[in-house]
Amino acid sequence: MQGVRGRTDRIVIIGAGLGGLACALHLAAAGRQVVILESTGRPGGLAGRLSIGGFEFDTGPSAVAAPEVLAETFGAVGEELRDWLDLIPLDPTVRAHFPDGSTLDVIPDRDRMADEVRRVCGPREARAYLNYAAYAENVWHTLRRRLRDRSPNSPADLLRPALLGEALRLAAGGMRHGLEHRIAQFFTDPRCRRLFAVQSLLAGVAPHQAPALFTALPFLDPCGKVFFPRGGMHAMPAALAGAAQKHGVTIRYDTAAARLETYAGRARAVHTVEGERIPADVVVLPPVLADDDRSPAPAGGPGRATTSCVLVHLGSRQKYGRIAHHNLHFGRGWREPLADVQRHRRPMRDPVLLVANPTRTDPQLAPADREIYQIMVPAPPASDATAAARWRTGLAQRYAGELIATLEARGYLDLGQHIDLAHVVTPADWAAPGHRPLRGGRPHGHPSGGRRGSGQPAESSNIVLVGSGTRPGVGVPMVLMSGRHAAARITGARP
Repeated sequence: MQGVRGRTDRIVIIGAGLGGLACALHLAAAGRQVVILESTGRPGGLAGRLSIGGFEFDTGPSAVAAPEVLAETFGAVGEELRDWLDLIPLDPTVRAHFPDGSTLDVIPDRDRMADEVRRVCGPREARAYLNYAAYAENVWHTLRRRLRDRSPNSPADLLRPALLGEALRLAAGGMRHGLEHRIAQFFTDPRCRRLFAVQSLLAGVAPHQAPALFTALPFLDPCGKVFFPRGGMHAMPAALAGAAQKHGVTIRYDTAAARLETYAGRARAVHTVEGERIPADVVVLPPVLADDDRSPAPAGGPGRATTSCVLVHLGSRQKYGRIAHHNLHFGRGWREPLADVQRHRRPMRDPVLLVANPTRTDPQLAPADREIYQIMVPAPPASDATAAARWRTGLAQRYAGELIATLEARGYLDLGQHIDLAHVVTPADWAAPGHRPLRGGRPHGHPSGGRRGSGQPAESSNIVLVGSGTRPGVGVPMVLMSGRHAAARITGARP
C-alpha cells in the first residue's frame, strides 16, 4: 500500500461526507488529531438533506446495503451501530414494474425471492436466480475481503487469481465479458435480465459497458438485505458525525477551504475562505478537489462524465397502494433509452425510472397526510456551458413534467394534480456542486461511470483521497471502505 511518509499527527479532512467521516473515525481510533472542514452547516456531502415546507428530502443514496460495513465504521471507536441508528429493513427492497403490467419484487430472502421469480417468470428462471445469487454473493464477499486486505493502487490489484483463488477467477472472467453478458448466461427472461443489470445504470454505466464485478455493488442489492434509517438517509452522516465528535474529532461547519499551502511537494496547511491558516501534517480530500492525473476521470475522457441524472423531489397529497419503498419502472425499450443518453446525448424517451417513496417507511419525513416521491432517471451530463444553459432555461421543468406524465401513464393516477411542491435537480446542478477546487482541479459530473483514482495523488506525498470518486467506488459501503483505506494510508495500519 502506498503510505504517507513523515509526521501524521495532525490531519485536516476537507468535507464531512461519508468517506471523510469514516476516515475521521478510523483516525480518531488511532489517536490522531483530526479537524474536518465542512463548507455547509451539516454533514453528509452528497448524502445531504433538502428541507422544504416540512418535507425532508434526502439528496443522495436512498438505502443502506451491507450494514456490516457501517457497523465496522462505528466499531473503529468502540461504538455500536444500534446505539446510533435505527435501521428499518426494506421488504421488498425494490418492486420492478414492467410494461406488460407484471411486477417482480426483489425480496431479501433467497428462497422467497426464488418463489417470486417462479411466480412471475417460471421455474427455469427461479433456478437461474439461485445460481445468480450464489455467484453475486461470491463476488461481493471476495471483493470485500480483498478490499479489507489492502487498498488497491490499480485495477490489476483486483485481478490476481493466484492470490484470490477460484472465487476471484470467476469475477475476473466475468469482468472480461461484462455485466450484461454475464447476466445473460444465467437468465433468459428479459424482465430478469433488465432487473439484475439495472444497478449499473443507476451507478452511471450502461449495462453492456459495465464489468461483471458490478454484480457485487449493492446499489439496490439483488440478493442481500437493504435498510432505511429512521429519520431518513441523512440520519447516517449525522450519526457518524456525532460519533466522531464524541471521540475527539473537531468538525467545523460553515468553514470552506480555499487553498492548500504546500512546500517541497508536501501540504503544510489549509487556508480557509475567511483567511485562517490551519496547519496539517496530512490533508484528506475528495478527488473532485484534487488536480491530479491519477484522480478519477470518467470514461468519456478527462473531465467528461458519461452519465448524470435528473432527480425530481415531490411533496404530494396522493398515496398509492401498489408501490413499494423503491420502485423501478421499465419502458418498452432497453437499449434505446440508454442510447438516448450515451450516444445521442439527450434526455431519455420511454425512460427507465427509479421512484422512491420514503414516507412509506418513515411517515415523519413529511407533514401529516403527505407523501414524498423522488423520481430519478439517467440523463446526459451537462458537459459544457450550452448544455447547462438548456437545463436552466426551461428544459428542467419541461422534462420533469414529461416524467410525471410518464408515471401517470404507468399507474400513478392524477399524480400531477396532487403535488404540493416540486424541486428538480438536473445535470447542470450535479456538474456545479458548489465546491471550489483547491488547486485548479476539474470537477466532474455526478454520478459518472468513470475509472477510479488511486488513494494518493502522485505529486503530493501527504495528500490522501477519499470518497466515491476514488477506489473502491460508488455506493455507501464502498465510500465507507474508502475512508478506512485513507486512514490506513496515514497510519500505516492494515485496512
